[in-house]
This record gives sequence, structure tokens and C-alpha cells, in this order.
Amino acid sequence: MNFVEELRWRGMVHTMMPGTEELLEKEMVTAYLGIDPTADSLHIGHLCGVMMLRHFQRCGHKPLALVGGATGMIGDPSGKSQERNLLDEETLRHNQECIKKQLGKFLDFESDAPNRAELVNNYDWMKDFSFLDFARTVGKHITVNYMMAKDSVQKRLNGEARDGLSFTEFTYQLLQGYDFLHLYETKNCKLQLGGSDQWGNITTGAELIRRTNGGEVFALTCPLITKADGGKFGKTESGNIWLDPRYTSPYKFYQFWLNVSDEDAKRYIKIFTSLPKEEIDALIAEHEPAPHLRVLQKRLAKEVTIMVHSEADYEAAVEASGILFGNATSEALKKLDEDTLLSVFEGVPQFEVSKTDIEAGIKAVDLFTEKAAVFASKGEMRKLVQGGGVSLNKEKLTAFDQEIKTADLLDEKYLLVQRGKKNYYLLIAK
Repeated sequence: MNFVEELRWRGMVHTMMPGTEELLEKEMVTAYLGIDPTADSLHIGHLCGVMMLRHFQRCGHKPLALVGGATGMIGDPSGKSQERNLLDEETLRHNQECIKKQLGKFLDFESDAPNRAELVNNYDWMKDFSFLDFARTVGKHITVNYMMAKDSVQKRLNGEARDGLSFTEFTYQLLQGYDFLHLYETKNCKLQLGGSDQWGNITTGAELIRRTNGGEVFALTCPLITKADGGKFGKTESGNIWLDPRYTSPYKFYQFWLNVSDEDAKRYIKIFTSLPKEEIDALIAEHEPAPHLRVLQKRLAKEVTIMVHSEADYEAAVEASGILFGNATSEALKKLDEDTLLSVFEGVPQFEVSKTDIEAGIKAVDLFTEKAAVFASKGEMRKLVQGGGVSLNKEKLTAFDQEIKTADLLDEKYLLVQRGKKNYYLLIAK
């Protein structure tokens, strides 16, 4: 497989230094991509870069995932208008271990293959580097004029952020440049990958290597992922979409991909899956005449959910989706864990009811009219029950005065009432 061609048809090449393709054709190349360790989980904003590393390894080259322990302590000015919080070493190490575990789903760190992936942390080579040494080793090679000309610096100085640029952030490009130099010298790393907002920092690294030891290195960046409507990719109202199920449940993760627009699905299936071109072209051809069937979205959501979580999580997410929109059984409902149950029914009207009432046994008609306003009146509820239009926990309610007891609760605290086909109500017993 040709790495650059693979990225090209997937729409994952933004800028590339001349000579990059030729280098990749003549030898096994080592490349690195930086990942910011400000949290103990990656989010889907990191995924495009991670997929670049995945394709790189599949094409027979050696990927290095660089966790920016040192640079993460300072903050990168590119595309940001505020400095980052500084992290302590213990937090950094914890975050690094968690990130490595997640990357293990995409990259092979464990085999004996010559191109097995490695995780490196720039904190390891920066922590004992004194300021005087840094000024002598790195600072003398790069002029202020060169640094000032970078877009990321210009934007901060000319208006976008009125608070200017701190010295710390200004020197960030030198720190990142030194990473490239260090990896070039210690790991024979000749290529840096990154998002297009990193181009300025990457070229500073290439320039530093050229001026320090005359070495020639290369760079390739991917476009920043956006939504077709111009909105920010990977953000929802509730924040980032994380890869760690503690922060974003597999159900919510699956739903995110399932709900992307047709236009975005066509781009994302190339970027965020490893499906081959023929298969993606066939899926697009199948999707176009009947977009309402969401062929692309379903396949995209399946591939990414299995890759990040597991086949079992994907199947559970599909089953959970069916509960709200399909004819799922009460068995399927009872299998949901509490997080997924709350995710599925997020946004449906919720009522708190007394657990004591339920423990004592209470008639459905009293619970659903007096204690929780699911029905406007007892008469309305009686009529709907007689017509077969009311379900409790996905089972038809046969008698409007049926007694509700503790045994009816899901996860020992929830009741799901359905009025007609579309109206759901979640009762929470406290």
C-alpha cells in the first residue's frame, strides 16, 4: 500500500513537503505525531491523526505516538486563544498510560515487527534540559524573524486575540522543533505528521534539523475536520465525544456517528474507517438513491464503534437504539445498564416518584395521574389502556388499575411508560 495515495483518496492530505512521497517509496520510514495529554482519554478530535498513524503502520512504516508531556504543560498557541493549565508529573503519567491503552486498539505496540509502534513522551528528554542549554542548543539556530513570520504567531499578535502572546507560547515552536530534532537523532525519525494547524511548528522543526546537523526531514499534514454546515466537528451540546466509555457511553458514541449528515458521512467514512476504496464507493452508490435508509451512517457508526469499543458494545448500542425507535421487547429494555438507559431516554419527560409508594404497592392509574402527570386524567388513561395504547417497560398495560410494585422497577429505580407510539415518560423512584 502507498501511504500518500491511501491518504489522498481518503481526503486526508492538506500539505506535504516536496520529496515526502519519494522518501516513503524507497525505505521503511519512522514518523511521529504529537498528542496532547491534557486528559486521560482521547476524544474524536484526535481520531484523524490516530488514523494517519494506523494507515502509516499498515503501509509498512513505523509510527511513533508522541505524548506531549512537556509541551502539554505549556500550551500550543495554534488555533487557541488561551494558555493551557499546567499539569503535574503524576497526572501526566496517568494520562499517558490511559492514552497508550486507547492507542493500542489502533496501532500494534506489542509485536516483534520491525515497524511496531512506540509511545514516547517529550517530558522524558525535556525535564532535565536547563534554560541555558536550551538557549545554546536550540535558540541560537532559529531567528526571531523566522518565528514571527508563522501564521499562528501573526494571528495572536494581530487582533484575533487581543491579549497577545506570552513568551512561553512564543517559544512553543522551538520546543516542538526540538522534539523533531531529538527523534531524528535518536530514532532516525524523518517525517512528522499532524493537523494543518501544526504546519508552522513542523516546519520550524525541519529548519532546526537542517541548521543543526544538515539533516533533511519531511512533513505531511491532514485537514482539520469540520462539518459540512461549518460547525465544529466532534462537539455536542454536552461537550466532547470521548473514546473512554466513562465519559461518553458506547451508545452515545454510536449515536453521534449515526446522526451525522449525508454529506459528512461520505467524508467521515473515508477518514475514520479502514474500509477499502471499492467498498466505500459501493456504500456511497447504495446510499445515494435512498439516503433515508442511512446506509452510510449505519456502516460508519458500526465500524468506528467496534474499532474504539468492541463488537459487543456495538450490538448493545444498536439494540438500545431500537428501544426508542423500534419494537424492542421488555427483555432488551431490562438488559440496559443504567448509563445507557439514561442516555437512551435523555430528553424524554421525567418525573420523580416516591419509592415508598411503590414498595407499598400503588395502582397504575394513581401513579400515572396523581403522582406523575403522564396522563391528564384518570378517564383519559382508562380509555387509552382499553385501546391498548399504554405500555409499562415495553409491555402492554392490560388493566389501568394494575398494581405497580418494586419488582416492576428497572435497575431498582426506573419505570418507563409509553403513551401511544411515540410518547415516552421516565419515572424515577427515589
